[in-house]
Amino acid sequence: MTLSKILAIAGILTTGMAALSVPAQAFSFTTNFNGGQGFDAKKDILLDSVTLKDGTIVDQFSLVSKVSMIYNDEYIGGNTGAASTDLGDWATTGVRAEKASNQDIVAVLNNNNLNNIVDTEDTGRFIFDLAFESVVDNIYLWERGMNSQLKLQALDEKGNLLGAAFELSNSRNWDYAGFSIDTQEINGAQKVGSLGISLADLGVSNAYISGLRIISEGKAYNGPDWKVMGSVAEVAQVSFESNATAVPEPASLLGLAVLGGAAALRRRKQQAA
Repeated sequence: MTLSKILAIAGILTTGMAALSVPAQAFSFTTNFNGGQGFDAKKDILLDSVTLKDGTIVDQFSLVSKVSMIYNDEYIGGNTGAASTDLGDWATTGVRAEKASNQDIVAVLNNNNLNNIVDTEDTGRFIFDLAFESVVDNIYLWERGMNSQLKLQALDEKGNLLGAAFELSNSRNWDYAGFSIDTQEINGAQKVGSLGISLADLGVSNAYISGLRIISEGKAYNGPDWKVMGSVAEVAQVSFESNATAVPEPASLLGLAVLGGAAALRRRKQQAA
């Protein structure tokens, strides 16, 4: 085993020790999509928006724009390795790659097609650092099979860890997202689960986050097959053409600078009463 792999595994264990010991407080949401239920699970299933429990509709998402693969079990054929990329049999976006590169992972995460995912072997271990297009205030996760775990930790704009590692404690946490997918890795459709993770869950307060460290720790995590997005933070929706005279706080100015070239899918709106 190489030194880099030893250090990476040590990092997993260290992060695990720092994880919150309390059960996950992840929140539920409704996935609004085109495709899936009543359609062919092999095809594109495109996210339109999500609806929160209070009726708020979120339809402005920040996608993963960069991936740094800190560790990923090596693929040497068969069911070896950890995270690869997968897509619906007839999906029109994404790539299928067993020995996935950083760019391959971006290819399945940098779109709103919920039938593009990262697939993990049942005993696979990985650590990925994901950077979003713009700062985010909530994390939205989908998991094929509703039977796996993940560990998450927030990252700032420089890629530094924030808060504390947050573990989705068991598969019962996943809510049914309302659709199934049938991807190239499997034979037959499987239900997809969903969960929302707040900044408070990640131990972050009075700040937004720019990225996410996402971890699978092997057999106990049962091979998570996942898709992740963030909702664009409110600071991203401040108009530079506003007539408001208030001066933004320094932290807000920093956030706006980071957002200068950011792309978002759509604007967030409040559901009509």
